[in-house]
Amino acid sequence: MSLRHAMLGLLANEPASGYDLMKGFETSLSNVWPATQSQVYGELAKLAKAGLLEVSAEGPRGRKEYAITPDGRVELHRWLTEPQPDTPRRSDALLRVFFLNHLTPLEAITYLTGEAERAGRQHEALTELEGQIDWGDDPLSVNGRLAFEYGLRFTAMREEWARWAAEELNKTRGQ
Repeated sequence: MSLRHAMLGLLANEPASGYDLMKGFETSLSNVWPATQSQVYGELAKLAKAGLLEVSAEGPRGRKEYAITPDGRVELHRWLTEPQPDTPRRSDALLRVFFLNHLTPLEAITYLTGEAERAGRQHEALTELEGQIDWGDDPLSVNGRLAFEYGLRFTAMREEWARWAAEELNKTRGQ
């Protein structure tokens, strides 16, 4: 996924300003694809230059509202329906697991316990956030709920795995 396609997806729902898009990222996409203000505004300019969106309204203080163009909808559709690219999977956390033998048993178990605690905190934060979201029946809410559920399940699995891995090391290293 790219920032380009995230923005086209948001604009395919309704026209929005850069500020509105930032709010969209903060409230719905931040756990999937975070974006900074400079990234959003920079990408808006690139998308407009490429003809994938256009300024649909202008307001006070230079506020611009953008709308997806027909070419933008074609690009979004192409991206959604193309075969999934075979992307490399990288995980700094799991790479460290491969080399835990270079730590003392206590350090290795402490690392895994820390991973479990981080995942647990992320899971708690998502659970708390879930209670604050007013899920509607519009497409963005329905699809957002699907992605949100992935986050809940993924963080729960990471916490469970890291606790299990710490116990396994504890057994094998004689702690």
